[in-house]
Amino acid sequence: MKKANEINRVALVGAGVIGSGWAARCLARGLHVVVFDPAEQAEEKLRASISQAWPALEMMGMANANLDNLTFTTDLASGLSSADFIQESVPEREDLKIQVFEQISEQAPEDVVIASSSSGLLPTRLQSRCRHPQRLLIGHPFAPVYLLPLVEVVGGEQTSVAAVAEACRFYQRIGMRPLHVRKEIEAYIADRLQESLWREALHLINDGVASVAEIDAAITGGPGLRWAFMGTLMAWHLGGGPGGMRHTIDQFGPALKLPWTHMDAPELTDELKERIVQGCEAETAGRAFTDLERRRDLCLVKIQQVLAEHWYPPGEDGWPEPDLAMTQEH
Repeated sequence: MKKANEINRVALVGAGVIGSGWAARCLARGLHVVVFDPAEQAEEKLRASISQAWPALEMMGMANANLDNLTFTTDLASGLSSADFIQESVPEREDLKIQVFEQISEQAPEDVVIASSSSGLLPTRLQSRCRHPQRLLIGHPFAPVYLLPLVEVVGGEQTSVAAVAEACRFYQRIGMRPLHVRKEIEAYIADRLQESLWREALHLINDGVASVAEIDAAITGGPGLRWAFMGTLMAWHLGGGPGGMRHTIDQFGPALKLPWTHMDAPELTDELKERIVQGCEAETAGRAFTDLERRRDLCLVKIQQVLAEHWYPPGEDGWPEPDLAMTQEH
């Protein structure tokens, strides 16, 4: 398996929101990037997305960035021929991804990791028609990919430990924080947590308890501020006072028996969908989408700068190292 420190050329399959985010991040780290997408105007949209991301990346520091390192192609074979690492970001359809991975595996160098940006599909199914399936895995990022550091790494039944290890090292090299999901599971970790909050929000809107803006305010003004640097469990630990999590569990554990939340989602009726859409449009207050993106990026840059200065121990980022010794047994 090609070593992470040998990776100089990254091939990206798919130039949408996620693919263009990968392109911006890799370019900012001085890598050569070739992007494949057969869609009309894909190159124009890709370059526009990278231009939109560039100011935020400059704030983060890009000593080796070079836009001349970007190549676009509509020929998959030529895009993959000299790749040292491959990241797929086509639409989230299992049948499409299986087909795409079959094509990629037939044309990519045998020692190159093939990663999918899937947000919930099982890698075992995606590698089912691949040549050398031991190199296929999930590398699930979060938008905007060029700023958010989290990437969930998930191996399938045929994925080698070496592939997982080198993928994690590569993601670290481009400034990301790989979170190794040790057991293959749909939707992995972060999206499962997000989905629970999303379902409860739908119920609150559907039942007339709160508007879209009020639900967002309930997060941004309270728990969301803590989650940004503590996460959920550490926030509970500190929220319990000097007794920490032991006191919190004893005090609030009985509440788990109360019907405070819904685990099943409500019926997503046309009326509910329209209330959500109108609520989001009202919350934007007429601001252009690109303006919202720039504001979001600025906040994300500043938040990460504050965390680096005040929260993490000197020289550390508070992130758990991937423990490959605990890789799922098949």
